[in-house]
Amino acid sequence: MNRSSVSDSTQLNSHIPKHFVLVLLICLILLVVCVITSLAFGSRVVKLQDVLDGLFHPNVDSYGASIVQKRFSRTVFGLFCGAALGVSGALMQAVTRNPIADPSILGVNTGASLFVVCGIAFLNISTANQYIWLALAGAAITAIFVFGIGSMGRGGATPIKLLLAGAATSAALSSLVSAIMVPRSYVMDQFRFWSVGSVGSATWDAVATFTPFLIIGLLVGIISGPALNALALGDELATGLGIRTGTLRFIAAFAGVILCGATTALAGPIGFIGLISTHVIRLILGPDLRFVIPMSAFSGAIILTISDVIGRLVGSPGELEVGVVTAFIGAPILIILAMKSKVRSL
Repeated sequence: MNRSSVSDSTQLNSHIPKHFVLVLLICLILLVVCVITSLAFGSRVVKLQDVLDGLFHPNVDSYGASIVQKRFSRTVFGLFCGAALGVSGALMQAVTRNPIADPSILGVNTGASLFVVCGIAFLNISTANQYIWLALAGAAITAIFVFGIGSMGRGGATPIKLLLAGAATSAALSSLVSAIMVPRSYVMDQFRFWSVGSVGSATWDAVATFTPFLIIGLLVGIISGPALNALALGDELATGLGIRTGTLRFIAAFAGVILCGATTALAGPIGFIGLISTHVIRLILGPDLRFVIPMSAFSGAIILTISDVIGRLVGSPGELEVGVVTAFIGAPILIILAMKSKVRSL
């Protein structure tokens, strides 16, 4: 075993990135700003005083304060979904050692969508709890399938092979979704708004249903961070450091699938959040996953909430669904990343 590599791993797990405290403080401030703007902007713009009344004085009898209270569940749900997708993207990139891995790019979102459509069409499901379990099953099966296909042949699971496998799988599953929906108008009516990706219909029941999955996924992801740092140095070195690479990959991937599947079940397939948020944090703080994983939760929450507000402003007096906004932002970023030579491995 290479002693310098072991030394690098030890330094990676002990060094605190420069400006970490400053970045954390900026993220907290941005989160507060996102919450205020999300509560203030919509089909009707609410004054700051009404926002404060709606948050801290719920008994105040004003139209603006009542609007804020109705938007609060949507804001909290959006923050939770963004955090989940950010951490899910960071975990998938770490497990696959692929800097362009993301639930939407690897077809995981589409797999979850297919299972939800099948549940609506053949099992008559209609509740959030039922959506979640089907979406988790679809996300897990699709993730395993895409990684298996991408690992075939010489070189193993390279970024480009995984990207192609994910794109092909996503296209095939999308065709199956359409084939199931088209002859069944009632399925199409129930599915079409969900399939775009939106947090607009969020309720406190959805937040309560989602919270346990978010907590489990976040805790497992954060705890896995130090070991994933060693995995980034290669399987042989990680094994030499006493890490069971197969078990680690399974646990981290499990956390990523939980976060992605639960989000997709309740908000629809929102893409590119995991890709964008993780790259922003890695660009600022470096590759240490002890910090990238939790900070991706902050950046994911911020990006999704901002995208939701943009969708409301652009689509006013209606709204543009957040999944459309994130796709519009994320697609060019994916093209740029795929064109870089560094995309071969993390």
